[in-house]
Amino acid sequence: MKLTVIGSWGGYPKADGASSGYLLEHEGFHLLVDCGSGVLSKMQNFFQPEDLDGLIISHYHPDHIADIGVLQHARLIQGFLGKKTAALPIYGHSFDQPEFAKLTYKDITKGVAYDPEGTLTAGPFQIRFMKTNHPVPCYAMRIEAGGKSLVYTADTSYKEELVAFSENADLLVCECNFYGHQNGKNAGHMTSLDAGTLASKAKVNNLLLTHLPHYGELQMLKEEASTKYAGPISIADYQWSHIF
Repeated sequence: MKLTVIGSWGGYPKADGASSGYLLEHEGFHLLVDCGSGVLSKMQNFFQPEDLDGLIISHYHPDHIADIGVLQHARLIQGFLGKKTAALPIYGHSFDQPEFAKLTYKDITKGVAYDPEGTLTAGPFQIRFMKTNHPVPCYAMRIEAGGKSLVYTADTSYKEELVAFSENADLLVCECNFYGHQNGKNAGHMTSLDAGTLASKAKVNNLLLTHLPHYGELQMLKEEASTKYAGPISIADYQWSHIF
């Protein structure tokens, strides 16, 4: 399994960046996890939208879904240019029906509701879900393939249930929208200390900090998380990749 970061900013993309978007690859299957603002532009530097096999959405805030519309139009236009593809499955929860309905577009994309209480199969990936602490329905994901596991917290404040959900993951992709001296609970986000605590308690192999703040020195997030977690820590950056 390989993860490549397309976008890692929280809220909106900084100049020349993108908000949430992560490309997972295994056995030739390409799954995009979230599709925020700027993701389509940045992804095309090394991977084309018509080559995606699936897209899965954690929740319907714009920084996680803003580029779905342009993804749909990219695949539509490429079809006109001779690269017609099958309808792309876009997996999302159905607890916001107006937003879920937008996942289906002509014969270009097809919205597929996942059951948060079950396990979703998408190509070679097995995906389980956990509802997070966020102002709208949002789901963390545990994605497994080839005997390896990745946990994506999506947007959430710290909750103890994430420890068992993330236990022994090979990679924890953890939101980190606040610094250690701040409190992200009311906003539904984690601090650097929360991320390090979760990684430590869950005994994960690697920690990737993402959904980053637009201010301060990002290196401090890593330093603060390292006071709680002794394993390898990285800060998500465009085209950062990890094979496991």
